[in-house]
Amino acid sequence: MSAAPDSIVQPAGAERLQTWLAHRQRVFVLTGAGCSTNSGIPDYRDADGQWKRTPPVTWQAFTGDPRVNARYWARSFVGWPRIAEARPNAVHHALAGWETTGRMSTLLTQNVDGLHQRAGSRRVIDLHGRLDGVVCLGCRAKSERVDLQQRLADLNPDWAGLDAATAPDGDADLDGHDFSRFRVPACERCGGMLKPDVVFFGENVPRERTQTAIAALHDSDALLVVGSSLMVYSGFRFARMAADAGLPIAILNRGRTRADDLADLKIEEEAGAVLGAALSN
Repeated sequence: MSAAPDSIVQPAGAERLQTWLAHRQRVFVLTGAGCSTNSGIPDYRDADGQWKRTPPVTWQAFTGDPRVNARYWARSFVGWPRIAEARPNAVHHALAGWETTGRMSTLLTQNVDGLHQRAGSRRVIDLHGRLDGVVCLGCRAKSERVDLQQRLADLNPDWAGLDAATAPDGDADLDGHDFSRFRVPACERCGGMLKPDVVFFGENVPRERTQTAIAALHDSDALLVVGSSLMVYSGFRFARMAADAGLPIAILNRGRTRADDLADLKIEEEAGAVLGAALSN
């Protein structure tokens, strides 16, 4: 006989998180790649915080080596449809619903997939930018990634039918292809180099974005980290600042994080199930 709905066992961490949140009125939430794995977007690191694959392309290589630039855009061209078609999962929906209670001060995400906004979250700071935007490094004009996808398809019809495994940084794993044949369009306004409107490794997060996030953290009474190992300093710094300010820190993440020794609560369970139960009451 199947169990009655009201007898379903909640994740063990849900009650612990509920207790921790009970007297918090302005919680700053920091999210990472682990939030989007159930949407079909792979994460970067294993349970020990080590790279699962070759680290993403750096700003220096993307802008300084035409071969790397072509390789990036070829992989992005093949991988983009899966990112565009990804749908929010239980983590995104739970946080979007919780925002409506007024108890979340800000959601700062290290992800570049836009899934928090697709789920309905509004008070979001995209720390590392968004893959659905494109920026010209010459005139700084911004455009939509969907428009660039069409331009890439027009210039590279032989690449349109390729299929490959999705990679975590919005592209695809392509081996054995001659990337020198891939044609990359330039800015239609000034002829400058186009780049996804995201922060690459080796590139600085825009100062205004960082300052906005820092101000929001200082206006909060706790920090909740979800789905991030915090191995990248641009994210870890917020845990460090929260600790320095005496703010309590809770981490919901499977595996080790860089801030484990700063947290007063660590839950290593499936984030969607825990948040769905903990934030629904």
